[in-house]
Amino acid sequence: MTQLSQEQAKSRYESWLNDSNIDEATKQELRGLADEQEIMDRFYRDLEFGTGGLRGVMGAGTNRLNAYTVGKATQGLANWLLAQRLEQPSAVIAHDSRNNSPQFALDAALVLAANGIRTYLFRSLRPTPQLSFAIRNLRASTGVVVTASHNPPEYNGYKAYGADGCQLIPEEAEQVIASIARISSFDEVKRLSQAEAEQAGLLVWLDEAIDQAYVETVVAQSVNQSLLQGELGQTFKVVFTPLHGSGNMPVRDVLAAAGFKQVHVVAEQEQPDGNFSTVKSPNPEEKEAFTLAIELARKVGADVIIGTDPDADRMGAVVKNNEGEYVVLTGNQSGALMIHYLLSQLKERGQLPNNGVVIKTIVTSEMGEVIAKHYGASVENTLTGFKYIGEKMTRYEQTGEKTFLFGYEESYGYLTGTYARDKDAIVASMLICEAAAYYSTQGKTLYDVLQELYEQFGYFLESQQSRTLKGIDGVAQIQSIMTSFREHPPTEVAGVAVTSVLDYSMGLDGLRPENVLKYMLQDGSWFCLRPSGTEPKIKVYFAVKGTSAADAEAKQTAISEAVMKRVDGI
Repeated sequence: MTQLSQEQAKSRYESWLNDSNIDEATKQELRGLADEQEIMDRFYRDLEFGTGGLRGVMGAGTNRLNAYTVGKATQGLANWLLAQRLEQPSAVIAHDSRNNSPQFALDAALVLAANGIRTYLFRSLRPTPQLSFAIRNLRASTGVVVTASHNPPEYNGYKAYGADGCQLIPEEAEQVIASIARISSFDEVKRLSQAEAEQAGLLVWLDEAIDQAYVETVVAQSVNQSLLQGELGQTFKVVFTPLHGSGNMPVRDVLAAAGFKQVHVVAEQEQPDGNFSTVKSPNPEEKEAFTLAIELARKVGADVIIGTDPDADRMGAVVKNNEGEYVVLTGNQSGALMIHYLLSQLKERGQLPNNGVVIKTIVTSEMGEVIAKHYGASVENTLTGFKYIGEKMTRYEQTGEKTFLFGYEESYGYLTGTYARDKDAIVASMLICEAAAYYSTQGKTLYDVLQELYEQFGYFLESQQSRTLKGIDGVAQIQSIMTSFREHPPTEVAGVAVTSVLDYSMGLDGLRPENVLKYMLQDGSWFCLRPSGTEPKIKVYFAVKGTSAADAEAKQTAISEAVMKRVDGI
């Protein structure tokens, strides 16, 4: 990441003010900046592709998401695609419910069209996984989704995809970044008007046929399709919140097609709202996001609660514990439950392939791995970012070496089926509701099943903490934390010896080099430090395995307190 000096950043600022391509409203925003530090923060670097593509705070500047940075990125993407000399290059573009997302999506489409690339555009918000599906379904060359996933309202983003429906892997992203860097002026960004693009057949609006194909494909991933056709479908109650995002209609359509007749949607969070006005953060990883859903669940007596983030690639679930209280499952817990349900059902039906594989990330719990291996599936690890899971899926699809069964991340991202190459909250919503309904016929809740899994496989417990460090000073502080832990690794944590240090910047286990540190402890616990690729954060992951729930909690508390004390002291 190239960082400019204050003088260079100021020069960039002045060039924007003097550029005839920049509209007057943007220039007015720039003239109104309060101080030199704000100018520095907006212009000291260009936004770069991380684990989730291009993402940042909306506003004027090179380090912000705006029509100009979107246009430049799209021109770079177009140049990269055209350099491949494809016979008929095409693209698909989708967007979520965030402020400015529809306009950014149209901006990108008109730039691609101006470069002779036929672009298919959804007329309104759609889930990120549907974009991945559409690329494959339409045999497009690339795709873009405008979203910042579960980030706060001031953020937006731009994810680019390859022809297999997978987010660009690092080698491809680096080529696009280089292509973008070669654009020295906004004069080089081509653009047609909407009317010109439509008339030339280079802007094609997608209709409901692609929606129906997606819904049917997701429903086909059910492993127990007759389960809800009778009385159970009439009585089993689901509460669903789309958290003001794109999951609203697809989740409801899929659940209805799967046989769920009692789906209660949180009315206050049903409609798209880029300000996400009913929540502090539209993130199903956080219990606060489910406050209204839990209130509704208590009123209707819901068996399970599900929630999806704004672009509907992450799904969170809430279940009743033994005291009748609703508790939010972690991403690792939901993943373990879905693996157990999916593989047990396939095995029972004799449909579990001998070469089946489950793919997870290096910061995801080993509990799902132990369960998958119990059923005879192999398990592989990737770096953080679902694109790495998608990359392995495509490889195995081409070679036939292994059959993909399930992919997941601790951060609430899941996929079963090979119709997409990104995590899909829609299929995860169906699968976890189906699992909950199935176990209800045995008099069990998902919480009961989770306790059984702990008893059988061990008390795995995980947590994550993060520190948000904004601006150029924050970048330097995150680097200092990583350098300190790398150069002066702890020899023990909370009285437990550190037995090994895994520095993934060295390219371990056949994975690409990445700035991640993982510390293995003598009792089988571990913790991991990783700068976020999409937010100004450093993330710290903790995992333990105890002899009981109390033992696991005590271990986790001790390790996390010791590690975070050092992190905060740097």
